[in-house]
Amino acid sequence: MNKRFISCISMMLVIFLVTSCSATAPTLTATVTGIPTVVDQTITMTDGLGRTVTLAAPAQRIVSMAPSATEILYAIGAGDQMVGRDSFSDFPTEAANLTDVGGSMNEYSYETITSLNPDLVIAAGINTTDQVKALEDLGLTVYYIANPTDFDGLYQIIEDVGKLTGRSEEATTLTDSLAERVKTVKDKIATATDTPVVFYELDGSDPAKPWTSGPGTFVDMLITMAGGKNVGSALSGSWAQISIEDLLIQNPDIIILGDSAYGMTPDQVMIRTGWENIKAVTDSQIYVFNDDLVTLAGPRLVDGLEGLAKLIHPELFR
Repeated sequence: MNKRFISCISMMLVIFLVTSCSATAPTLTATVTGIPTVVDQTITMTDGLGRTVTLAAPAQRIVSMAPSATEILYAIGAGDQMVGRDSFSDFPTEAANLTDVGGSMNEYSYETITSLNPDLVIAAGINTTDQVKALEDLGLTVYYIANPTDFDGLYQIIEDVGKLTGRSEEATTLTDSLAERVKTVKDKIATATDTPVVFYELDGSDPAKPWTSGPGTFVDMLITMAGGKNVGSALSGSWAQISIEDLLIQNPDIIILGDSAYGMTPDQVMIRTGWENIKAVTDSQIYVFNDDLVTLAGPRLVDGLEGLAKLIHPELFR
């Protein structure tokens, strides 16, 4: 038989086999010989629980179980790859168009999540290991994001989510931008000549023992980075109550109302019994603040840092 004929037949078989495999292979690309070659897009990563998570290709149908994860996904341009989100994911506003999979009272609808046929479910610090296991038992791929403790940890999480979604370039652009903004704040704060004492209120429904943010929290870190001293840093526990007596001793220069979303106002603080001698009250240095900017481990933490710095050291940002 003609050797050229056999060669042609062999070539056609190679092309046929490669093309036939394309249904399961993520992508085809041409080699220098012109023969299509399967490109392996498998992604293997270790998540915040130390679990090995493998995707055959960048995720295209994603369910987010935490507001921080939702914000990261949208910030790197992966919002269009999402099919579901938890009940508390309200930023950006486009997230409201996604299917709500629950989360109120820490209860999620596994039936709803499964019905969305996701190729990736992203969980975070607000989710339990039992919830991760329950989703895995349903045959779903789950990647868990542990809460970062600093900005470098946040940048790494953004980069990881970028890899999982095929948005690595966008993730790097975002982290570079965030790092530059943080540096700008640090450079300004380095010139500050004083360190105002700051009381960040989480819940003032009991004025005699309001809740605040303790040591090791984002609030504590951001207040310090913004050139202030957090009243709560002297307490025990991430979220703690402080007595009015201890608050008077620390005598904060500034009061920031993280509970303003629940209706607390500076005017209400001004008339609290026993608060009239606190310096922040006598000087009318009481401000409302968007608590999401300092409690959700997403890109808006940098917005929170900038906002706090401008409140604590307005003289540096005029």
